[in-house]
Amino acid sequence: MLIVISPAKTLNFEQQAVTNHFTQNEFLPKSEKLIKELKKYSAKDLMKLMNISDSLAHLNRERFANWMLPFDSTNAKQALFAFKGDVYTGLDADLFNEKEILFTQNHLRILSGLYGVLRPLDLIQAYRLEMGTKLITKNQKSLYGFWGNSLTKKINEALKAQSDSILVNLASNEYFKALDKTKLKAEIITPVFKDFKNGEYKTISFYAKKARGLMSRFILKNELTGVDELKNFEMDGYFYSDIESSTNQLVFLRG
Repeated sequence: MLIVISPAKTLNFEQQAVTNHFTQNEFLPKSEKLIKELKKYSAKDLMKLMNISDSLAHLNRERFANWMLPFDSTNAKQALFAFKGDVYTGLDADLFNEKEILFTQNHLRILSGLYGVLRPLDLIQAYRLEMGTKLITKNQKSLYGFWGNSLTKKINEALKAQSDSILVNLASNEYFKALDKTKLKAEIITPVFKDFKNGEYKTISFYAKKARGLMSRFILKNELTGVDELKNFEMDGYFYSDIESSTNQLVFLRG
């Protein structure tokens, strides 16, 4: 079973990771090409390109200017511990032991606009570049075009290394769209989380993001291998709804 999740906008490079082990992302040469393009942008340009505030534009212009290879433990951090958004709050990998971290390294992938596909222990430097950004590169008008089928191929390689072909999609639509579902050699399972509000069950982004992290934690901590095992997820008040679910979409309700 392989899990895919999105990166986070919130980062933490101040706190030391709970492990010293790290790996290098195979897509770094392609990342470097993107950085070379981004270094041409002024803060004002980045504001428009990324639809961010003036302060965030200046911060990320500085990040791009300082980005450089090679990565090591002094200038970069493992992706699993560098991201600190809602999904990662639910995942709470800081409490994983070494055995659990190793299992996570083999069974979790993070899709990234800058780094392509990240293994949990792949080193990254601070950045912000959402997959939906319409960054123009040579012969391409977006990051979807830039990455092409390379991300799908990488996920297929990871799936081939598993004992099954189950791909649990816990990424946002923006990021999962970077993969070509027609070329994925997998049974794609998408968990959906809904909360009861104003008389009906609906997906509320903030809660759903944390729930995706909780589901990832549930799978990784328990080393799950089968789809039916996912239905036992009952963290944070959620419960599986057989009526709401379908073969490839498992719906969990709360409230």
